[in-house]
Amino acid sequence: MSVRGAAIWAMAGQYISFAIQFATSVIISRFFLSPAEVGLFSIGMAAALIVAVLQDFGLARYISGLPRLDRDEVERCGSVAILFSLVIAGIVAAASLPLAKLYHEPQLAPVVLIIAASYLFVPLSVVPMALMARAMQFRGHFAVNVAGALAQGGVALGLAAAGSSSFALAWATVAAAAARGIAAQAMRPSLPHRLRFDGVRRVLGFGARSSALYLSGALGTRTPDLIVGKALGTFAVGLFSRAASLSDQFRMLISGAIGSVFYPAFARIRDRGEPLGPAYLRVCAGYSGVIWPGMAGLALASEPIIRLLYGEAWLQTATPLAMIALTEILLVALPLHIDLPILAGKLNPLLARNLIDTAMSVALLALGCLWGVEGAAASRLVYGAAWYALYFRFLRLIVGFEVQPLLAIYLRSALSTGAALAPLALTYMFWASPATIGFGALCAAVAAGGLAWLFALHLVRHPVLDEIRAMAAGLPVLRRLLPA
Repeated sequence: MSVRGAAIWAMAGQYISFAIQFATSVIISRFFLSPAEVGLFSIGMAAALIVAVLQDFGLARYISGLPRLDRDEVERCGSVAILFSLVIAGIVAAASLPLAKLYHEPQLAPVVLIIAASYLFVPLSVVPMALMARAMQFRGHFAVNVAGALAQGGVALGLAAAGSSSFALAWATVAAAAARGIAAQAMRPSLPHRLRFDGVRRVLGFGARSSALYLSGALGTRTPDLIVGKALGTFAVGLFSRAASLSDQFRMLISGAIGSVFYPAFARIRDRGEPLGPAYLRVCAGYSGVIWPGMAGLALASEPIIRLLYGEAWLQTATPLAMIALTEILLVALPLHIDLPILAGKLNPLLARNLIDTAMSVALLALGCLWGVEGAAASRLVYGAAWYALYFRFLRLIVGFEVQPLLAIYLRSALSTGAALAPLALTYMFWASPATIGFGALCAAVAAGGLAWLFALHLVRHPVLDEIRAMAAGLPVLRRLLPA
């Protein structure tokens, strides 16, 4: 499968999964769970995810990056995956009571125990997903991701409607992990016939260094809910978590799945001995050209989105959502900041920068909490600027991209982003304010913004427009509508 075809399948799976998860979160938040109940689950999930970054143990990148792969190596990787899932489930389960005491929330312990059980199913999907990514078989990824989203959404809605409170979200994580594992094994069976740990030194060596990197990164990306929860309480963390998850879901909707395509694609470029710089600039154009208008639009429409979808009880989420969405513009300006250094064998300098990254994130968030939820969200903007400064020169040395073309891409992306925002901004000025705009007017402004964005891409000759045309031409429904 070509890179473009793989991206289409990855994006399709991401869109459908997002639609299911988004609809689930809206229904649950509007009708069944309060911010405090969502906040309780968010604390437990955030704590589990700090350890859960080790579940993959670098196996996906290890398998994708191998020049050759045989059945023995697959069985070794499968054995390592099973071992680490047991370790992670045990660590998360052991942390349940200390967490409940730390946050003075007795119900947190059983929530964390249920989440721990979900990691027992992870080995079923880790290796099959890595094998499919290596072979660029992203139809399989589509099936696995959609199966997981359907199971998670169905269980969460059913149990929330039955009055299970935060436990509905916890059991939904178990259902999602089980469904993903079953679907992955059906698509690409790869469970080892027996556990084997002979010759795993290379796997463990790569995994140990990767896991140190993942753990460091997780402390920066997964601790916000823990810090906000401890400093400001479960209601505040419910608001902050909803803003962060909505922003993250929206970013993943636009681009998240494509990242899984790029690692094996850049590995092929490296193996052919070709320079990475030109390909990286195309990726930067794709990310900034598509994600910037999306995240800026989410920030501008944050108040009506929260009011219309989640209800008045969640209205305090709007300002944090706008700030966190704007932060994503900075964080996607240098894509693949983890993948490419790993591919280039620069794990140690990457780990050093990742530790600095984590320290900045935690320190700025703790400081921001002194000004409440909005201060915590504002700290993400400061962190985003510091993050960009930290990684810019490092990535340039590894990839070898030219600064001038990158700045030209940023300028084109900024202009097209401004065009995309113009209809909604004008609607606020001359028709309806964010507090009064209705669903129909909001949709009309967003649709007009989409058309203005496409026109601006053409006007500034943005490189991403060619990619959009090429990917659209790969879809049978759209192929007839496009000129040759």
